Amino acid sequence: MGLEDKVLSRELQDVLYESGQTLGTAESCTGGRIAEAIISTPGASEYFKGGIVCYTNEIKERLLGVSHELLEEKTAVCEEVAVAMVKGAVKALNTTYAVAVTGVAGPGGGTKENPVGTIWIACGTAQETVTLMLSGDEGRDVNLSNATCKALQLLLDFVAARVPHQEREG
Repeated sequence: MGLEDKVLSRELQDVLYESGQTLGTAESCTGGRIAEAIISTPGASEYFKGGIVCYTNEIKERLLGVSHELLEEKTAVCEEVAVAMVKGAVKALNTTYAVAVTGVAGPGGGTKENPVGTIWIACGTAQETVTLMLSGDEGRDVNLSNATCKALQLLLDFVAARVPHQEREG
């Protein structure tokens, strides 16, 4: 885990620690790296409830409620699946917020439509989500590191804009 991930995790804690709002993760290609970064900050148990590593479509469907038809039609590597993973994680983990990642980290597994390095990140609530697509293959380790860092930043920006400021000053 990189220094930037630890800094982002600490900033996320500064926003969420006393807010009473909670967080969960749904990770496919990152395999738990985002959750690891979040819990690297002491006190994360005040707001982080847990994560689901959903490496296969079966788990995306069974635990997160991602539609089988959506996975068949669009594949697991698409914006719609990332959004469905967020909504499924919020429901399954009973959290305020969730962050989700699905993609092709490499070195194999890419297609013409989704080449290696295509990674979709989503975060949000049951009602509202934002997404980000990463592209470009820099090798598996860098692809996963980039996805983790970008997911934490997207999540931090989303949550910081929604947690009332007075809650963060305490």
